[in-house]
Amino acid sequence: MAGRKEIKALVLLSGGLDSILAAKFLMENGILTHGLVFTSFFFNAEAAKKAAEKMNLPLKVVDFSIDHLQMVKNPNYGYGTALNPCIDCHLMMIRKAGEIMRQEGYDFIATGEVLGERPMSQNKKSLDLIDRESGLENRLFRPLSAKLLSETIVQKERWIDSENLLGISGRSRKEQLSLAKRYGIEYFPNPGGGCLLTEKLYAKKIKALLGLCSAPNKNDFDLLRFGRHFVYNSAKIIISRSQTDGEKILQLGKAGDLLVEMMDIPGPLALIRKYAKTLDQNHIIEAQRLIMYYSNKVGKNPISFCYEYL
Repeated sequence: MAGRKEIKALVLLSGGLDSILAAKFLMENGILTHGLVFTSFFFNAEAAKKAAEKMNLPLKVVDFSIDHLQMVKNPNYGYGTALNPCIDCHLMMIRKAGEIMRQEGYDFIATGEVLGERPMSQNKKSLDLIDRESGLENRLFRPLSAKLLSETIVQKERWIDSENLLGISGRSRKEQLSLAKRYGIEYFPNPGGGCLLTEKLYAKKIKALLGLCSAPNKNDFDLLRFGRHFVYNSAKIIISRSQTDGEKILQLGKAGDLLVEMMDIPGPLALIRKYAKTLDQNHIIEAQRLIMYYSNKVGKNPISFCYEYL
């Protein structure tokens, strides 16, 4: 509209195709657009940074790891197929985005959500719930499905011409791919992935860790990505799967961890991390047993071990 004030939007940018298209759509329709991405113990901002750089889109990165972990422990709306509280997670992001919107003078929040694309978190009931609980009133805009959803301030104020609005729905990505081609977008990752909470094996390790430690830190969660994990007498024993795996485990070792390895024979290493009780000989004996169990080099001769506190 001629003479109107410049409209500013803050778009949640994961770096996936949908969020890239949402940002691009706003930019193509004359909205001053900035990106926002959250990081936690379970997902990072790398894809979003890459996408923002390609689009020349200013990007704000916010680490909400502590708040996010507390929510993951006890979500209001439950989990998905693993330990992923998708509705609570997205609602937390929207609320925090709303705080930034008010503090920094943005006019609305936008997301790349598509009606019906994800059965748990993007059905009509879930989207309406997020609208209702976000505290944003009518300032939450979903560009890709705008024609199919309740009217927001964007439509009411005609910040974007109604004939330009999109009405994408369902799990097929055909329309998104067509739109990406129209915009000349080639840089987007495959759908899915990105959040470790959706991985069932990793989720199982998280539950075990939370049973040992009420306030784990980033290092504890990063360590879950490597090796075989065993809970033993208020401690974790991590057995490496390969040389590369062992190197990663060593890099994540911290003061107080005990390293156990076989002498003169190549094989897995063990890292013992205490959480409640002090380490004792029983921990070492169990680590030795696990090392020998997972080693293919152990013969009938006695095995010598070496130990080192990090």
